[in-house]
Amino acid sequence: MLDSKERPYHIDATRGDIGRYCIIPGDPGRCEKIAKYLDSAEHLSMNREYNIWSGYLLGEKVSVCSTGIGGPSTAIAVEELFSCGADTFIRVGTCGGISLDVKSGDVVIASGAVRQDGTSHEYAPPEFPAVPDTNILFSLVEAAKESGADYHAGVVQSKDSFYGQHSPKRMPTSSALLEKWEAWKRLGVLASEMEASTLFTVSATLGARSGALFVSVWNQERYNAGLDTDSDETHDTEKAIKIAVEALKKIIENDKKN
Repeated sequence: MLDSKERPYHIDATRGDIGRYCIIPGDPGRCEKIAKYLDSAEHLSMNREYNIWSGYLLGEKVSVCSTGIGGPSTAIAVEELFSCGADTFIRVGTCGGISLDVKSGDVVIASGAVRQDGTSHEYAPPEFPAVPDTNILFSLVEAAKESGADYHAGVVQSKDSFYGQHSPKRMPTSSALLEKWEAWKRLGVLASEMEASTLFTVSATLGARSGALFVSVWNQERYNAGLDTDSDETHDTEKAIKIAVEALKKIIENDKKN
């Protein structure tokens, strides 16, 4: 833990700036949209990909900090937010559907993540599962039910290469990429994204709590099956943000009781 005057290497914040509870989108531009759901929200800083706001929910300080894209920058954000006093993280982001059941605009809640990334393997051996905190997972599912949104809870795939997934056939490792993709389909993996496995593994290493939910931007498998078109693509994360905020209220209320 840092003292009250020390600053981490990357996020421009100190202890006292950051709440115990954090909502962490990837996109810095999404932070203000999330902060609007907080009471007395204020912008704290912007350094590199780390855009930070803080406000209050149910009287408790809550921070919003973007992580950028992928595992390395996510690990930095979680490590440095934790050093400033945070111990509870909910990621709100986007994903691409894999399961044919996941339509564009659906919410996906991660009950676990395939660790097809590099960062998490510097924290834990490959046998260790990347899973969210159970109470956060249940709170997200309950909030999603109450919202009336179409949602799915299950395993997601976390990868490092965006174009390795989108254009695997042009990669020198195409056979391996396509073989694994087929395995994820057969195993019922819901969607593909780039941060959850790192978030869950780093959180476990630190003794922190975390969870993650996403809006499905598009589903290439549904498109290939003739079920969707290009026009079905969506980037509206508002429903996922609302679910994350309501879930966090449940977590705060539960923490106060205990």
